[in-house]
Amino acid sequence: MTDFLLVAWVSALIEIRRFGWMFGLGKRWTPGEKLKILFAGYNGTRNTGSDVRVQEILRQVRHVLGAENVDFSVMTQNFDRTKGYFEGARQVHLPDVYPPFLFREVHANHGVVACEGSMFKSKFANALTTMMIGSLGIASGENKLSVAYGGDAGHMDDLIKQMCARYTRESLVITRSLESQQLLSGLGVPNELGADTAWTFEPHPPEYARKALREAGWDEKTPILALCPIHPFVWPVRASIGKYLAHVTTGAYKDSQYRTIYFFESGAEVDRKFAQYVSGYAKAAKAFLQKHRVFPILVAMERLDAVACREIAKEIPGTPVLTSDNYDMFQLVSILRACTYVVSSRYHGIVTCMPAQVVSAGVTMDERIRNLMRERGHQHLLLTVDDPDLEPRLLQVMESLVTEAEAIRENIGKTVVSNLKAMARMAIFLEDEVRRTYPEFPLRRGVVSWEDNLPPLNENLRKLVETYDRTPAALAAGR
Repeated sequence: MTDFLLVAWVSALIEIRRFGWMFGLGKRWTPGEKLKILFAGYNGTRNTGSDVRVQEILRQVRHVLGAENVDFSVMTQNFDRTKGYFEGARQVHLPDVYPPFLFREVHANHGVVACEGSMFKSKFANALTTMMIGSLGIASGENKLSVAYGGDAGHMDDLIKQMCARYTRESLVITRSLESQQLLSGLGVPNELGADTAWTFEPHPPEYARKALREAGWDEKTPILALCPIHPFVWPVRASIGKYLAHVTTGAYKDSQYRTIYFFESGAEVDRKFAQYVSGYAKAAKAFLQKHRVFPILVAMERLDAVACREIAKEIPGTPVLTSDNYDMFQLVSILRACTYVVSSRYHGIVTCMPAQVVSAGVTMDERIRNLMRERGHQHLLLTVDDPDLEPRLLQVMESLVTEAEAIRENIGKTVVSNLKAMARMAIFLEDEVRRTYPEFPLRRGVVSWEDNLPPLNENLRKLVETYDRTPAALAAGR
């Protein structure tokens, strides 16, 4: 019922803006103005992947449209947790009850770029997907720029699916997987195939990681194994006014409250599945440590992941737990890239270490890591969080990381370059959409190389391009 009320509320606001636009109440961009864009995302919770994605979307869009031509705003749920992020953009507070905020803030801008990776799916929270659709729908309702940038579509509850089909049909959705593109095409949503946007991210230099790891007990010689677990069974988060009132009046649902009116899944079955997952992860890691001299660390890519990290740490005493609460995105990704092996249930735990060709495997709860491993040709390095044989199979996968390390690194390098090119194509789609929406906007002229569609690449990424770009043009240039 709460989901229905939220969808109805946001849908009504979209219709009001659409109706107002028809009667001349909206205001479009005019030549000479800076193009004001609102970047709608799930930021301010110290979810490293979400923050990295938005950081790089901002850098790419600013590079392509020209810093002198644009004025950016970014949503955050907590200013303290995004302090020092998103340089050059104004941060605006996204409240838990967000429809009035969307109604006001989207109207104040010339367009929206939706940034969330898990953009159109019910796996995590219908409220989040409703917010993404609402941001895009209000923008397109006022005939403004309305673009979803590098996101996924997956299973949606019927109510959310209907809302998506109705209110994103005038937006452009650039997906990060073929599977997402196919799903959206079936709903009649305009789309193009792109990539995730984390590939160009620049963390702190390696010197920072070495210092942080020394402080955690590393001897500077031993190979490092990073484990990035999650609590996969508490999703989706659902809004519940009933639970909220019960919590306020009796203290019920304290352990399952995410915040205000939003609550995790809970109960004996959730606890049983989580215990099995933690046991499989921990026992496989302990067996691996007995056979190989490595320095283990547990990394919480989102604050919520600290629960799983600490449960596993109980089984492997002395293992440092590094959380996004204590390390910002520049620090945490730098640490991941200093590792030798990574086993992650977080998609961006894998993506953000791949530019350093860190050998990695996935234990997945949904299609994101599965799609990535398929793209890499590493389906044998993929497990699921509910695998009844997680312990022995994960140990086997970890052994494969050791024995196949060089071949895995090669495929990772090729995949990074392939995704850089896909991300570069996204700039072309963006420019076309800006041109269609605002024909007089001063876009770039002339022919540019694919690298020019990306923010400036660091030395490491340039080396990967030189090594793995096998296009005819690159070969002719001697690469």
